[in-house]
Amino acid sequence: MKIVKYTFWSRRDFHAIYECENCGYQKEDYGYDDRNFHDNVIPNMKCEKCGKSRNDLGVKYEPTPTKYPEWKVI
Repeated sequence: MKIVKYTFWSRRDFHAIYECENCGYQKEDYGYDDRNFHDNVIPNMKCEKCGKSRNDLGVKYEPTPTKYPEWKVI
């Protein structure tokens, strides 16, 4: 899954539209803006339609930058 659009943002919590790189299925879900979420959680998110994750597909991607630095307390 990859983030297509952010729909809500509050501190490090956000709501976004995610899209499957395999079948194009989109879903709206929550997220957290830190390196762990962007580097580990999103690549392992399974699509509800086809059951594949970014890691299952072997998709190479550029990590999504965080809005705030890791050290910054919001």
